[in-house]
Amino acid sequence: MIPIPAIEQADKIAVKRFQEEKLQQLLAYLRVHSTYYRELFRSQGIDWGAIRLLEDLPRIPVTTKDDLHQHNRAFRCVDAAQVTDYVTTSGTSGDPVLLALTDGDLDRLAYNESLSYQCMGMAAGQTLQLTTTIDRRFMAGLAYFLGARRAGMGVVRVGSGVPELQWDTIARVQPDAIVCVPSFLLKMVEYAEANGIDFQGSSVKKALCIGEPLRHPDFSLNTLAGRIQRLWGIQLFSTYASTEMATAFTECSHGVGGHHHPELIITEFVDADNNPVPEGAAGELVVTTLGVSGMPLLRFKTGDILQPHYEPCACGRTTMRLGPVIGRNNQMIKYKGTTLYPPAMFDLLNDFEAVENYVIELSRDEFGEDEITVRVGAAHPTDELMAKIKDRFRAKLRVSPTISFAPIPEINRIKFPENSRKSVTLIDHRR
Repeated sequence: MIPIPAIEQADKIAVKRFQEEKLQQLLAYLRVHSTYYRELFRSQGIDWGAIRLLEDLPRIPVTTKDDLHQHNRAFRCVDAAQVTDYVTTSGTSGDPVLLALTDGDLDRLAYNESLSYQCMGMAAGQTLQLTTTIDRRFMAGLAYFLGARRAGMGVVRVGSGVPELQWDTIARVQPDAIVCVPSFLLKMVEYAEANGIDFQGSSVKKALCIGEPLRHPDFSLNTLAGRIQRLWGIQLFSTYASTEMATAFTECSHGVGGHHHPELIITEFVDADNNPVPEGAAGELVVTTLGVSGMPLLRFKTGDILQPHYEPCACGRTTMRLGPVIGRNNQMIKYKGTTLYPPAMFDLLNDFEAVENYVIELSRDEFGEDEITVRVGAAHPTDELMAKIKDRFRAKLRVSPTISFAPIPEINRIKFPENSRKSVTLIDHRR
């Protein structure tokens, strides 16, 4: 099994000193190679030498996704001849952002995901079934593939969808674990049950789940994960990552948050005004990438609201752990005096086994107030089911959005648009 890096078992003071040394290396690199950050420091009158400690970082303005859009080439620190691979973000909250990776960045990406497999308790010689695409400039599929090679594991690249092909591959290859969107596991179970496949006796014992949450803020399994556990019983591991930060926070078998790798990334948590929140409080995650040479980022705002946890984990790691995403900063909803984020509605709807699929649309009325429309697909849409859903919204979230039934295929066409790499559950018309 891959050993836990020593820095991830060090005390807080040692980790801080380690990261401050890495920060100095990053600043020296940016000062020479980054057109964007040189101009930012010049225009803001920031002395490069004044940024010595982690506490000095708030002196630097944050970097946003809009900055990456508008000044994309200025962020690149290498010429085209040094770029090995180009990736783009998924574009679920705007136009995709182009990022350039060097050979060193790919090595870093491989190291990052090898740590994810280490968190899962996987070892060299085991095999991973990959259901995420490795084409279309998608970083995740590439990262999982490179990480498995780094960890000495075998990979079978099946790609997304097609339960029949997934089960045929499992029967032929006998993989130990699978990387997939958790709701797809339910589709696999449904297909197996309909076709007499002994999924309980299959070789797959673990799943690295991407794209959808598995846990509530208290780390208990949410309805989706609970349903998978009841039906299949394989071990589920959640992960949080983004293309921009090229780093993953993957939970271990204790399931108490995604583990921070301080050798790869510096984290901050800020409020709506970009000020640091009290230690341990939820805030928007701001990251500074370490060891990136193509397009390193300094104080990049992820847009995601998360809560950090600092108690040592029983697995032996002492570094910070990230709780599940509470919501995205730009997706906050103010509905008739109540503030909420879409994941709270996702959890509520996932709690109904009679609900096959759904999509939520956000808009504004003639007075500029937020409106919520929920379209639900169910095999047996009844007045009783509708009443239960409405009652649950009022009881759990204190809101009564507009809810209607729609044909399941119609919602699927909305959820899975052609050429999209991710399913669409939320459509925000407010922008």
